[in-house]
Amino acid sequence: MILVSGCLSGNNPFYNGITKVNAHIRKLVEQGKAIPACPELLGGLPIPRERSEIAGGTGENVLSGRSKVISEGGKDVTENFINGAKAVLAIAKKHGIKKAVLKARSPACGCGQIYNGTFTGKLVEGNGVTCALLKKNNIEVISDLRFLKLK
Repeated sequence: MILVSGCLSGNNPFYNGITKVNAHIRKLVEQGKAIPACPELLGGLPIPRERSEIAGGTGENVLSGRSKVISEGGKDVTENFINGAKAVLAIAKKHGIKKAVLKARSPACGCGQIYNGTFTGKLVEGNGVTCALLKKNNIEVISDLRFLKLK
């Protein structure tokens, strides 16, 4: 059993309301081999909403209180991202999850690369808030891009 970002399975749309289904991940969910979870929705954010990025750091920095997650309009949504990450971790623990496939580059789910907080499309090395929390709790996390290359 693996955990997957809800948006990858089509269970939840992206922040802007657009739904894109990854057929392979959707099939895993339908077969009962994957559990979808969206940390941004679990953290109380609506759909649609402004996009958000981590300002001045990574998910690890957000968890330690050294960085914030800010919407494009300047709203601090850090608490939503932290609460959502904790909710996803609780789901993972409840189901004994040891591996997660999360949406690449997301401020919540990004694994290895995230946007740099300037809303200019520039990437930096780092993890999103949920990815960082899962890794901190010894759950293997890979991005959807890497996962699909392995299939």
